[in-house]
Amino acid sequence: MTDVLFFVVWPYFATVFAILGAIYRYYADRFSYSSFSAQVLENRLLFWGNILWHYGVIVVLIPHLVGFLLPDLWATLVADPVRLYVMEVVGYIAAVAAIIGLTILIVRRTTNERVRAVTSPMDWVVVAALWVQLIVGFWVALAYRWGSEWYAHTIAPWLWSLVTLNPRTEFVRGLPFPVQLHAVVGFLLIALFPVSRLVHIIALPITYLWRPYQVVVWNTRRRLAVTVAALRGR
Repeated sequence: MTDVLFFVVWPYFATVFAILGAIYRYYADRFSYSSFSAQVLENRLLFWGNILWHYGVIVVLIPHLVGFLLPDLWATLVADPVRLYVMEVVGYIAAVAAIIGLTILIVRRTTNERVRAVTSPMDWVVVAALWVQLIVGFWVALAYRWGSEWYAHTIAPWLWSLVTLNPRTEFVRGLPFPVQLHAVVGFLLIALFPVSRLVHIIALPITYLWRPYQVVVWNTRRRLAVTVAALRGR
């Protein structure tokens, strides 16, 4: 029963909630599809934290996505020991970078009063979930070696069984607890997607390609007079 709850009911609930929640939020408050950057409040730590966090987590996520979408191809790639070693080492480095980057961002939000003032309770929930996911994932990578290989034969088939509406929990039932926890927290992040800043992931600014130029008018009298004169002279 526990297997069904955590590895069938929970993934479906998180996915459906994320899709419906994202659609509702878009139509109810589409301008909230943003990360609400606090860069003007503090930039130095934000810069280094963002660089390490984003590049690190992207490199970590790519093998997860490829291994899920193309499990046979991925299994073939990691069948070669050299490629497997390289992927494992690159994964370790990227995970450490992501952990350091997220830690910097947490320190920034806890030590800077202005940034802390604009941090909502949901922001802390998301940060905590991301932190747990990174630490558990790194723990799995260190304690249960060659995850790049066994992922394609355990997690990927389980995920595809959910996609095909034929859940098969036997693929994850016998896995170590940290691996199972990593999967459960992963779907927690999916569930948090529509109710947090994570939604900015799909907020691609493609409309900027055809949006009219902005006219910036200075609010000082002298510059305002110059701007108005220039506009009238067009």
